[in-house]
Amino acid sequence: MNFLMAAPAGNQNPMMSFLPLLIIMFAIMYFLIIRPQKQKEKKRLELISNVRKQDKIVTTGGVHGVVASVKENEVIVRVDDAKDVKIKIDKNAITSVTAPRDEKEEDN
Repeated sequence: MNFLMAAPAGNQNPMMSFLPLLIIMFAIMYFLIIRPQKQKEKKRLELISNVRKQDKIVTTGGVHGVVASVKENEVIVRVDDAKDVKIKIDKNAITSVTAPRDEKEEDN
């Protein structure tokens, strides 16, 4: 008849004791790592979608230039005014956009 008795409280499943700790660790990782990364990516995609002609940009490779034209997934960038050197890059390669060229020239 001993086999019908309930197990004592001290013989709990060890995984159940770690469950609250695992939930807390996941919540901390979400708020410190995952959520900020998603917000940063959302801002970057918004920045890329708002690129327009005459914006000064920097690419992931470190190329600085001025946008000459914008297409759906590509941007033509002028990197040298004297020789009119232009390169074609993917929009995803843009890391930062500064103020449009016209606004910078008005400040001087």
